[in-house]
Amino acid sequence: MTDKKKVSCKKILKKCKENYWAISTITLAILLVIILITGTSACSVTNLFHNSAIGTTEAGQKVLEFANNQGANAELVDTTDDGQLYEVTLSIQGQEVPVYVTRDGENLIPSLIPLTVPLTANAIQDTPQQQPRPTEVIKSDKPVAELFIMTHCPYGTQAEKGFLPVLESFDKADAKIRFVHYFMHQPEETETPIQICIREEQPDKFLPYLREFLKEGNSETALTIANVDVAKMNECISSGKGEEYYNVDKALSESYGVRGSPTLVINGIVVQSGRDATSYLSAICSAFNNVPEECGTLTLSSTSPSPMWGWDESGSDTQAQC
Repeated sequence: MTDKKKVSCKKILKKCKENYWAISTITLAILLVIILITGTSACSVTNLFHNSAIGTTEAGQKVLEFANNQGANAELVDTTDDGQLYEVTLSIQGQEVPVYVTRDGENLIPSLIPLTVPLTANAIQDTPQQQPRPTEVIKSDKPVAELFIMTHCPYGTQAEKGFLPVLESFDKADAKIRFVHYFMHQPEETETPIQICIREEQPDKFLPYLREFLKEGNSETALTIANVDVAKMNECISSGKGEEYYNVDKALSESYGVRGSPTLVINGIVVQSGRDATSYLSAICSAFNNVPEECGTLTLSSTSPSPMWGWDESGSDTQAQC
């Protein structure tokens, strides 16, 4: 692989780690530039997929080695042959990331775009991605601070671990964990109703449940440790109350223009913050008309938590989202 290709692939891999859901738009744009602007024929582009093939095992190991050389700390989950490309699934920070590699093992392709789905401006705009954020917050006597997350987004869980100590030790603001209006990871559709029903109907159990859940993502263990009334929780879910509670979060998420997990909203405005407890406290305290004494005396961790599960490791101060 040439140095030029290595630099290009390195940039693609970095983007995949941060937010690979938005990559398909970039891929399509690149193909359009190749075909429409430079005049390259479709046949020439197609030749990319028909060079001499290497095996699936070699392809998987080649992508894994390249990813780890860029500092991804990835693990190989699976490699499959779809007839045109090899699909290589990597696990990066607990998140499974599918990428594609040409059959000769020379070119990395971050994602595929189904031609059966119309590509519209709205479809591009609706792709979850990082978004510009105001740097100032609206002040009030009692700020409303809402952290929007997905239960299995590695960056959402990272933010929760920074936000949770604020919820546990600072009661001067109306602070709450809420859920975004879309799902990306399969367990979220079953885990979200569990958390919402606990939050709304057993609020004293919600933070203990989260603190245990964020250790390993084990809901059953967290329910036991937090002493949740499981029968009451199941009734909440089966009766449709859980969906009603979620619809409130969903409507707020959409009205605020949330496009990523995590997203911090203070007094109705999306704001920027680090993901450690001190940064979250500072962001909330900046929204008071009269700053409470606790804002200057409360000591919380300034270390950014690690993404996904576990409380022991520290992570980088990233703005990546799901």
